[in-house]
Amino acid sequence: MAKTHQYKTNLVWAGNKGSGTMDYRSYDRNFIVSIDQKPDINGSSDSAFLGDKTKHNPEDLLVSSISSCHMLWYLHLCSQNDIIVMDYKDEATGTMTENADGSGQFSEVILRPVVLIIDEAKHEKAISLHAEARKMCFIANSCNFPIKHLPQCIVEPKR
Repeated sequence: MAKTHQYKTNLVWAGNKGSGTMDYRSYDRNFIVSIDQKPDINGSSDSAFLGDKTKHNPEDLLVSSISSCHMLWYLHLCSQNDIIVMDYKDEATGTMTENADGSGQFSEVILRPVVLIIDEAKHEKAISLHAEARKMCFIANSCNFPIKHLPQCIVEPKR
């Protein structure tokens, strides 16, 4: 039997300037996401949609969720395969297409993980585990657009 996990968040709009949503420019797009026992996330819409560019937006959070879920699975799989990862970085990008009516959807996300390992003999396996991490990632498995991987693996020089 499959296990289920529940996640609870609280979202509060923080953008009423006093006149509510009287018109498109009369309100801010700011919001606060609260999750018990965790720091709040101060968010807004993308600045292209009159949001505050200094705050996290839902699109950034989606891309970072995919990237971080992939990393966590990858590190888990490396530990199971005796691959010692010393460093992991990812410069992920997402492309969203906005339709004429203002709706939109993501058309792809590209992950660019750069991994530092200590054993040259494990290089090929380290690269191949990105495909396995993609299959296991909860967030990626919930998306209806392509998620591509352009991994790099560097072997730490011996000291």
